[in-house]
Amino acid sequence: MTQKPVLYAAVCFSFLLSSCSGLAQQGSKNATAETIQPTPAPVSEVWVADLGDGRYKNPILHADYSDPDVVQVGEDYYMTSSSFNAIPGLQILHSNDLVNWKIIGYALDRNQPYDHFSKPQHGNGVWAPAIRHQNGEFYIYWGDPDFGIYMVKTKNPAGPWEKPVLVKEGKGLIDACPFWDEDGKAYLVHGWAGSRAGIKSILTLNKMSPDGTSVLDEGMMIFDGHDAHPTVEGPKFYKRNGYYYIFAPAGGVATGWQLVLRSKNVYGPYEEKIVMDQGNTPINGPHQGAWVETTTGEDWFIHFQDIEAYGRVVHLNPVKWVNDWPVIGEDKDGDGKGEPVLTYQKPNVGKVYPVATPPESDEFDGHTLGLQWQWHANPKATWAFPTGTKGQLRLFTEQLPEDFKNYWDVPNLLLQKFPAETFTTTTKLKFTPNPKLQDERSGLIVMGENYAYVSLVSKPDGLYLTYNTATKADKGTPENEEVLGKLNGNEVHFRVSVDKDAKCQFSYSEDGTTFKNVGAPFTAVPGRWIGAKVGLFATRPGKTNDSGFADVDWFRITPNPTKISVRD
Repeated sequence: MTQKPVLYAAVCFSFLLSSCSGLAQQGSKNATAETIQPTPAPVSEVWVADLGDGRYKNPILHADYSDPDVVQVGEDYYMTSSSFNAIPGLQILHSNDLVNWKIIGYALDRNQPYDHFSKPQHGNGVWAPAIRHQNGEFYIYWGDPDFGIYMVKTKNPAGPWEKPVLVKEGKGLIDACPFWDEDGKAYLVHGWAGSRAGIKSILTLNKMSPDGTSVLDEGMMIFDGHDAHPTVEGPKFYKRNGYYYIFAPAGGVATGWQLVLRSKNVYGPYEEKIVMDQGNTPINGPHQGAWVETTTGEDWFIHFQDIEAYGRVVHLNPVKWVNDWPVIGEDKDGDGKGEPVLTYQKPNVGKVYPVATPPESDEFDGHTLGLQWQWHANPKATWAFPTGTKGQLRLFTEQLPEDFKNYWDVPNLLLQKFPAETFTTTTKLKFTPNPKLQDERSGLIVMGENYAYVSLVSKPDGLYLTYNTATKADKGTPENEEVLGKLNGNEVHFRVSVDKDAKCQFSYSEDGTTFKNVGAPFTAVPGRWIGAKVGLFATRPGKTNDSGFADVDWFRITPNPTKISVRD
């Protein structure tokens, strides 16, 4: 099928009211090769995988699209990934050539149960989804380790998506993938989270109703990886040349390999073969992803690599079939096991498509947030309002949790993924606190299990600049705060420059030209199963009937300047 334009205004009005970035398009447009739009969406200034000469470099997405899965429908490819506690969740990306991707929407506007996820549930929620297309509809299955396996579906991958259906209830059920056979029978394969189930390293297969809404039996174990493939998980189910195939990572996120199982019978027994590992490359733990075949007959594999603070970035590797086994990447010694490529010829899809990247910067000129933004928990309608004609985003301060220890507990963090190894984020905001309150705060934050931010905080005699850091925030440790001085007025530019090894230098400017560095460089670290994120917040310590607010003029991601600041 040919992709439809991805301008889906008012796809979910309630979602818009809550200021989630989700299902409505913010103005970027995609195009087929036959009809190129005259105003293409902005391309990243910090990471473009398409080299412009018929080749690409890995990662194709230098951002934390963890546990990616892809489905092909005609000339279109749709990707989704783990979103854990972040909302809107289950990002939907689109490509026509497997190299150039852009976000077109989200499949999940709230995590369920709603109240449970109204507080940050770090590392919980949406684990390792699988996206499939069956009978004209798109399906996404995922395991929530605390509640069970869910499914959402739609006819339009940009949304709206139907409400989630609990397909299989239980603790520790993760990494679910459906499969519809030629005879109309349906199956569901999944892994297990040892932290909840008390077992792991096995795969279970259930019969499933043909409509995909429920399992029909208790399931049976079809593979035990304890002997040679510990932590086998993330199964993806396919069929080719009469064989049932399960592609499953094993050996752990950072150090594992790509395992493939095959059998002539859906229930096995399954043969096993490692088809890709790190080899002599710098690409650690290459596994968990999607096998796709182009309309021109080429085979490709999309998977992730865990690089700590930068998250689980996405790679693309060629696939060839030898004796009905896939070989992923380059097999330099002929043993049937490949290793990842760093650069390679782009997939031959019969056409040349424009360079495209997920959005990063946001001028806040539209009526919805950009699709790159996610909250740390299910949002309230009062957290943020795009102002449209004013070209600003208004963030109202939200009361800190009653048991507040540090910002690890704060739900109204508006964040996006690190987009490259090195980059600079600069934002301009105007802070208008409620004069009857004290200690309202707004700022720019880099968030992980350690975090840092630069902020404005209200005091009786005006606004003060602060630089705050927290180490082992997930353990409840308090912040360290450095008061930088009183601000003249209420407008400021905040900046953080991220260098190699995720070293972050924060700075601020009162005139937009001269930036002053604050604090020692801060080294970003991952969150819970995710990379570090960068973004905005506005908070207050107490209740009120009319909070203060920050008007954010813009948020821009650019290459690092040759000189971060003119004075230290």
